[in-house]
Amino acid sequence: MKLCFLVEEQYRHDGMPVEVIRRLTSWGHQVDVLRPGGSLLRMTEALQCAAHDAWVLKTVSGGPGLTLLEAAAVAGTTTINDARSIRGVRDKALAAAIGRGQGLPLPPTYAAARPELLAEIPESKYPIVVKPADGSSGRAVHLVRSPDRLTEMLPELAGEGMLIAQPYVPNSGVDIKVYGVGGELYATERRSPLHPDHAAPERPVPLTDEVADIAARAGAVYGLDLYGVDVVLGPDGPVLVDVNDFPSFRQVPDATARVARAVLALAARGSQSAEPTGPARPVGPAALPRLPEQREAPDTGASPSGSAGAPAVPATPAASPSRSGSAQVLLAAGKNA
Repeated sequence: MKLCFLVEEQYRHDGMPVEVIRRLTSWGHQVDVLRPGGSLLRMTEALQCAAHDAWVLKTVSGGPGLTLLEAAAVAGTTTINDARSIRGVRDKALAAAIGRGQGLPLPPTYAAARPELLAEIPESKYPIVVKPADGSSGRAVHLVRSPDRLTEMLPELAGEGMLIAQPYVPNSGVDIKVYGVGGELYATERRSPLHPDHAAPERPVPLTDEVADIAARAGAVYGLDLYGVDVVLGPDGPVLVDVNDFPSFRQVPDATARVARAVLALAARGSQSAEPTGPARPVGPAALPRLPEQREAPDTGASPSGSAGAPAVPATPAASPSRSGSAQVLLAAGKNA
């Protein structure tokens, strides 16, 4: 297969997706790598390069990668995850509206274009959790215990753009992170970013039926195939507090191979259902077909979530189109800048 990975600069050395790219090329597939944040993008020519079976996005919130992915979807290319689905979870205010509307157990959510507008939240709703609507990786997540404390934090919140606020769900200080890949779910436990002093090492944990149902429903509601959800165990049961597309898959057994197989299966399924013209169809969360067993390259010992042993994505493109089983960097969406 011929695949294109869109990889932002901050993930250039990250095991997820670098190790996935390495694994796919070791299996004989061609993987082109585009760094949307490090190149001048010729948008009118972005999709004139050779057709790919699928484009895969690993990018930051608000980065240019999603724009390119959406352009590929409009041109009829299969995208992983579906471009519209990614947009639906990258905006946490939108994700809350979608999820609550579909019956997912999310807390009530307020959105404010300016932090001072959060002062209108009733005092009875405190403590509240405030975070950027486009945040990720626990960035700028605050537990605000009173309206007076909110007032003190206004200068700190001023540069974060759109904000969301939710009533705090009392919990033990740990989050349950559930990863969805290849139609399967894997649960881990980790310290909550709201409780940095809580001693809770990240570790795999059994997945209860109730949490598994929430995670599976979230994948279906948001239309994601590679995703993660954060769940807290509140006094009234599990509550969904965050959804991420293409997460780190930390603690998932053999995560690199599982993600690589899922990408291939989704690309194959998209190719089979593709029409000659028109936008790409959303890829749903149904169980993925099993691929024939493939001989894997020896494990390098690199962690899928870290940079140890992971090769840097080359800074310049190859002089000629890459052959099957090789990786190429496209600096200007198919052409040199």
